[in-house]
Amino acid sequence: MLFRWLWVFPLWGLMAFSVHAEAPVAEEATKQAIFAGGCFWCTEAAFDAVEGVTETTSGYTGGHVENPSYEAVGTGRTGHAEALRVTYDPTKVSYDQLLEVFWRSIDPTDKGGQFYDRGPQYRTAIFVQDAEERAAAEASKVVAEERLGVKIVTTIEPAGPFYPAEAHHQNYHQKHPLRFKAYHDASKREDTLRKIWQSE
Repeated sequence: MLFRWLWVFPLWGLMAFSVHAEAPVAEEATKQAIFAGGCFWCTEAAFDAVEGVTETTSGYTGGHVENPSYEAVGTGRTGHAEALRVTYDPTKVSYDQLLEVFWRSIDPTDKGGQFYDRGPQYRTAIFVQDAEERAAAEASKVVAEERLGVKIVTTIEPAGPFYPAEAHHQNYHQKHPLRFKAYHDASKREDTLRKIWQSE
């Protein structure tokens, strides 16, 4: 993992700010979680910085069209959200900890999109795969609302088909660091997150 974004989550010791590659984990020992946090480039960059995350895949989920393209999802008419599938080693990071990372990477009060990306394809959501994940997601949402003292609009939805995005969208922050930084800075994401979570 080449890039570590210090601004993302300076808390709880979840981040591993290191360029050393993690040892491979047997596929059967890993789990997956799915989050929609606006632009999947930024969501991917946030989760790539977490120790115990072994792979991230940008993609589309929550819609009604099979195998959607980036252009189709971008119209806002397919029902999909840009999302991230996170593969992780549960012996190193828990689902509850991933939820903490997710909340800190989004504006959970914005139902029109995220930062300067607008439209339903940029909505925030947690896509749960079983009753255990749903219970954890709902509990974390209650805690986040109590911390912020405002209504959270992020939805908790049952996981459905997840369609990986086109190859050039994968690991975008690593492949195109200058373009990613320009996009990220222009979005005012960092400043907004600091204001939202300033008490934390």
